Amino acid sequence: MTHSEITTAIVYHSGYGHTQRQAEAVAKGAESLGNTALIAIDADGNIPDDAWTILDHANAIIFGSPTYMGGPSWQFKKFADASSKPWFEEKWKDKIFGGFTNSASINGDKLNTLQYFALLAGQHGGIWVSLAIKPANLKSSKRDDPNRMGSYIGPMAQSDADASPDEMSRGDMETAQSYGARVAQIASRFAKP
Repeated sequence: MTHSEITTAIVYHSGYGHTQRQAEAVAKGAESLGNTALIAIDADGNIPDDAWTILDHANAIIFGSPTYMGGPSWQFKKFADASSKPWFEEKWKDKIFGGFTNSASINGDKLNTLQYFALLAGQHGGIWVSLAIKPANLKSSKRDDPNRMGSYIGPMAQSDADASPDEMSRGDMETAQSYGARVAQIASRFAKP
């Protein structure tokens, strides 16, 4: 697959595997409308050199990070700082953007992480995609319902601190997958012929 065939790039950092599982669900949704690339930010905050080319050519970029101490991980922030090079050259201007996050607590200040992503997308001159799934906020709602976190800006997942990635809520994974499809669908509307 060439860089020009990638329609959606998901760039994420995962500390314990939960955010990686969420990224894979986002990619599964996005790949229903085109090719995807999962770009993992390593433990030192770096991505492979060729990943920058993938990001430059993608129609959509989706950010992902766990929420640590009220914001994205330092590894993601290092990537964000390094994105000043494509910012300077306006390489990501008018791209479609989205983002997702995960934390152990129900709130965990995940909104701050998603707002960080939206602001980063705005600095690049991008267009942000909202979640567009109504929250599961009725007495009858369950842990495995889509958008159980009640987010509008992007998917939020909650993973118990002592739970493995395989134990994540099916509703959180469904929310991530639906979001990946939504971002890819909107990106296809804006794609240059």
